[in-house]
Amino acid sequence: MSFKESTPRNRIKFKFSAYVRELRVKQWTKNLIIFAAPLFAFDFTNRSLSGSLIAFILFCCASSSFYLINDIIDVESDRLHPVKCQRPIAAGTIGISEATTVAIILLSVAAIVGYKTSFGLGTAIVGYALLQVAYNLKLKHKIFVDVLAIAAGFVLRAWGGAAATSIGLSQWFILCTAMLALFLAIEKRKAELRLSEIKGRKSRAVLHRYSLPLLNRMESIVTNGTIVFYSLWSAGPAFKGATTSWMMLTVPFVLYGIFRYQLLSDPQEIARTNPLLEQGGKTERPEEMLLKDRPLLLTAIGWLVTVFAIQLCYKLQWIH
Repeated sequence: MSFKESTPRNRIKFKFSAYVRELRVKQWTKNLIIFAAPLFAFDFTNRSLSGSLIAFILFCCASSSFYLINDIIDVESDRLHPVKCQRPIAAGTIGISEATTVAIILLSVAAIVGYKTSFGLGTAIVGYALLQVAYNLKLKHKIFVDVLAIAAGFVLRAWGGAAATSIGLSQWFILCTAMLALFLAIEKRKAELRLSEIKGRKSRAVLHRYSLPLLNRMESIVTNGTIVFYSLWSAGPAFKGATTSWMMLTVPFVLYGIFRYQLLSDPQEIARTNPLLEQGGKTERPEEMLLKDRPLLLTAIGWLVTVFAIQLCYKLQWIH
């Protein structure tokens, strides 16, 4: 280590950078579903926004605590992995005892503050924690149950966000959230399976039970479900969904977003755009997709702008 690196200031910067990587800050985008409650209810009061922000921070703490716990458990195998060996815990940048302490603090703060904020939020965080424990110990090795558990994690996030703001969620929204989460989980498994076929070894035991034709059929079912449930929600009050049927204008954005995601996971498209890409597609890391794929990002922005425009017109009573 050079003298520059050994100075107190640079040691702090180095440690901070290590924790940013270890806590998987990029994956905090998964917790943005928490803001869906005020967004879909068109409720943007200080109470709803502050409640959503608190829930978001607490779920980020809870999820990061499990990233630490997982890396502590897998530290020996990670040290033998060509890529995972660079993770701060595996590399020795962050000590195991130190990481354990931080994980306990993060999870405890999330649960305690969650219950102080709202009983429902605290219950959602504890439920999420129990789900993560069950997933890592058993569920991730069970075919179908693994992707259902991933979807349940997103539903718990959405429920926690709603509980923190005292906003009720439409049944169509909950079903749409579950279907969309299943879609992303299946896409992730497809990418992992293609990668394992390229490398000649399965990175997950459960991949031995999956096949690409099976995953494609599963994807078809949940894709149809996502579109149907979102359309029912956007149809408006007549279907106990959105506050105005003008939300049907956002359906094309959802359709295009799903189609774009499927395109990025298509083997022929992968081979056309980057023949050297061995992951089998970027969809192995869905948390990075929204930030790195420009058409997908523009679709999300277009959806948000349209939602806010409809909300503004509804508040001004220009539409019903």
